[in-house]
Amino acid sequence: MEDNFGNYFNQTGKVAREYLETRLDLIKLQAAGKLSKALGLFFSITMAFLLFFFVIVFLGMVVGFWIGEMTSSFTIGFSCAAGLFVLLFLVILLFRKQLIQRPLAKLLIAELVDEITDRDAESDHIHAKRERSSARKEETVDDKPEDLGYVPDDEATENTMRDKP
Repeated sequence: MEDNFGNYFNQTGKVAREYLETRLDLIKLQAAGKLSKALGLFFSITMAFLLFFFVIVFLGMVVGFWIGEMTSSFTIGFSCAAGLFVLLFLVILLFRKQLIQRPLAKLLIAELVDEITDRDAESDHIHAKRERSSARKEETVDDKPEDLGYVPDDEATENTMRDKP
């Protein structure tokens, strides 16, 4: 009898340890997935801003040279281009909430909602799968306990059968 309890606690300890290790691995993988998604979003936004920056710089140079040729003075041309940049900076500064903060917030919220929706859909899929398997079990076998988490311990059953005369 004592061997049976010792064996049971030993197996339970092993199963609990394996469960905790698996759970820790799952948490690490989920964190890595979230981090990679966040970094991907960050780098794509950074690349878009860099591309936008270079386009603006080259367009400023084109405008500076164009106005410089029209006025026969590159100083005036590039001064006008710089004035356009200052004007663009002021517009962005005044309307930063509408132009930058709100669209970025909406983008981040959309990403989070998609992740939560995917997780909920996966959870619903797992629960539906459990319900289907439990319905099949109830149709085929009536003598098993109704608890879905019931797993028979073959070794404990064998050991108790040997102990009986």
